Amino acid sequence: MSHDHSDTVQYKDSGIPQPWHLVRPSVWPLIGAMVAGIMMGGMVMFMHKIKIGSIDLGLAAPLIGLAGVLAIMFVWWRDVIHESSVEHAHSAVVKIGLRYGMALFIASEVMFFSAFFWAYYSAALYPPAILGGVWPPANIKTFDPFDMPFIMTLILLLSGTTVTWAHHAVLEGKQKELVKALTFTVALGLSFSVCQAYEYHHAEFGLKSGMFGSTFFMATGFHGLHVIIGTIFLAVGLCRAKKGHFTPQSHFGLEAAAWYWHFVDVVWLFLFISIYWYGSAPQ
Repeated sequence: MSHDHSDTVQYKDSGIPQPWHLVRPSVWPLIGAMVAGIMMGGMVMFMHKIKIGSIDLGLAAPLIGLAGVLAIMFVWWRDVIHESSVEHAHSAVVKIGLRYGMALFIASEVMFFSAFFWAYYSAALYPPAILGGVWPPANIKTFDPFDMPFIMTLILLLSGTTVTWAHHAVLEGKQKELVKALTFTVALGLSFSVCQAYEYHHAEFGLKSGMFGSTFFMATGFHGLHVIIGTIFLAVGLCRAKKGHFTPQSHFGLEAAAWYWHFVDVVWLFLFISIYWYGSAPQ
């Protein structure tokens, strides 16, 4: 595989005799898996009201796990940023690997959401007799798709344009525009989460409201979680942009965040069409 001269200079100047990056041993993956297990296990225990002996942990376990996950995200990303910005270990070859890794991660996320859509359409296209053979069930008052859901759709579509603006700004070396575009994108991401919280608060059905409630909240809830993760991803990118970490030649951290955000946009469009619009009227 050929490499350009600038990349050769980059890894030679960093003291690395070849363009590959051998990651130093790190304890963060192990600790990350442990705190993620605490968070998810705590959620299961909370939802099923499971006690340890006579101790009811309530939300304590999942919140402790969530705090641990956020802490690991911080220190792990800090190390990766140090590798890129200080050690200059991310050569062109390494960046190709990072791109493949991010692409495969998004592909796995596609399959993750495919399972939720499969569950939803299995019930919507072939509603069981217990539901009277209709979808949505007669006892469910659905959301008007062109009320709050439509506003949320506009917010995400607008955020897709601002993150693209940010990408073009970094390619053109426009630092101020990059910071401005990322600020707008993060603000729009936060606005979407606030709107979704408002929508959930005013929902006239819940997670336990049969097949409709479980499929609705699982699909839209996990998407909302991905919006929060993507917003954090972009906020980290915003902090890095203010510090001048991104250049037209080296900005994969921003590019990966943009890929992830566009994926979140596309999934929401499918959710809007399938669950809010198609699922709002009796079939």
